[in-house]
Amino acid sequence: MPDNTSPPDRSGQTQLLRSTAIIGFFTLLSRISGFIRDMIIATAFGAGMGADAFFVAQKLPNFLRRLFAEGAFSTAFVPVFADHLAKGDPQETRNAVHAVFTHLAMWLMIVVAIGQVIMPALVMVAAPGFIDDVGKFDLAVLLSRVTFPYIFFISLTALAAGILNSHKRFAIPAATPILLNLSMILGATVLTRFFDPPVMGLAIGVTLGGVLQLALQLPALHRLGLGFRWRWDPRHPSITRILTLMGPSVLGVSVAQINLLFDLFLASWLPEGSISYLYYADRLLEFPLGLIAIALGTAILPTLSAKAARGDHDGFRRDLETALRVVAFLTLPATVALVVLREPMLALLFERGAFAPETTRLTADALLAYGVGLSALATVKVTAPAFYALKDTRTPVRIAMICMGANMVFNVLLMFPLQHAGLALATSLAGFLNAALLLRALRRRIDIAISRGVILTVIKAALASLLMGVFLYAVREFHWSRTDSGLWQAITVTLALTLGGVIYLLGAWLLRMEEIRFLVRLFQRSGKEKT
Repeated sequence: MPDNTSPPDRSGQTQLLRSTAIIGFFTLLSRISGFIRDMIIATAFGAGMGADAFFVAQKLPNFLRRLFAEGAFSTAFVPVFADHLAKGDPQETRNAVHAVFTHLAMWLMIVVAIGQVIMPALVMVAAPGFIDDVGKFDLAVLLSRVTFPYIFFISLTALAAGILNSHKRFAIPAATPILLNLSMILGATVLTRFFDPPVMGLAIGVTLGGVLQLALQLPALHRLGLGFRWRWDPRHPSITRILTLMGPSVLGVSVAQINLLFDLFLASWLPEGSISYLYYADRLLEFPLGLIAIALGTAILPTLSAKAARGDHDGFRRDLETALRVVAFLTLPATVALVVLREPMLALLFERGAFAPETTRLTADALLAYGVGLSALATVKVTAPAFYALKDTRTPVRIAMICMGANMVFNVLLMFPLQHAGLALATSLAGFLNAALLLRALRRRIDIAISRGVILTVIKAALASLLMGVFLYAVREFHWSRTDSGLWQAITVTLALTLGGVIYLLGAWLLRMEEIRFLVRLFQRSGKEKT
């Protein structure tokens, strides 16, 4: 029986998926450089005191970055900026950008200055378990003061990215994280030689990466005629609208980050290394999440915002359904690969130097718990922007508060029997609840239901993923060993993932999945355009 596909809007769907592919490509490069970075960090620092202190220092500016800069601010700014573009007044658009930049930069400088003063209190709140270890606590405070200015540069980078993405210029914003990874690699391999403790060089690399990320985007803004300029206009209508949307959006779009910070709070009370286990597991989870969901969510927000501004509700529904089907098609096999090959992949990437086999095993426990929630977390990344494109902030906030409460309950219930893996599992369970509530709210808000096409995609992708999983399990049990050389492990894991992907695509083709046929048409069209 054929799928119940959406009405044909091939140009819109093709543009959405091509934009996602561009972001996904640069995200892939970013994730690869990120793995190289993490391999170097794992080899040098393992899961000891220095690593735990650094991950706390990195988490604080990253939390604010995702909560305000790339979270609430971006989702509030892009719809407002889309309205300016729809009106077609270049001068007013420039005035809005200059006013928003000035207002944002001023508040960021104040936040950074205050943060430097109250840093011991911030670390005490974020990682109270460090208080009993004076050396560990002092090191976390020192490193946090070095990394905290990163929030200034990355927030302005997020503003620049919102402008570029709204103009469908996705490549440069997607490529900027590569510079952070390269800067941290420089810090871990070169700068550590000049500081005591050596981990200080790694912290300096974080802030330097923020400077480079902002610098990369400025020329592209100037080419659009939207370079940053000081314009003190605190009563500009755009600032008022952004603040109105941004206030409640802090919780609505960033519930996952609040949950992660709560995980950090609880993990600081667990045995040493727990924070590091969660960090390394999250890094592997972020690979498919960034490649698929974050790329798709980034591409879809300006698209949905533009259609909402034009009142094109049918196109809005079609694009969102396309995104949900793509999420299911890509994340279900990724989930199976993460769960089945979690230990071989972790051993290949990190198990050397200070990263011992026992560290691999404990990190794999966390990855298993995180991995089962990949599809739910990806669904949240795609559905949450739909509400902000519609300028609806109340619904995500209400759902966010429910999910935060549920996550805290799950954390307390699961951390005692499962230790750090319980914290990871709580995040996954809260993700499923978040996705379910968002989808239900979408049905009530604009009558977007989980259509027959989406359900068939989930069922067929699950069947094809199961077939792939059996193959990957056989490879893990009969063809992989920790005692194998690094080269042989790399060959085994690479071949397993490659052949597993072929098996999944073959299964999808035999099951007559519309998604794989559409992707084939997309590549054929791209090939024709190049010729």
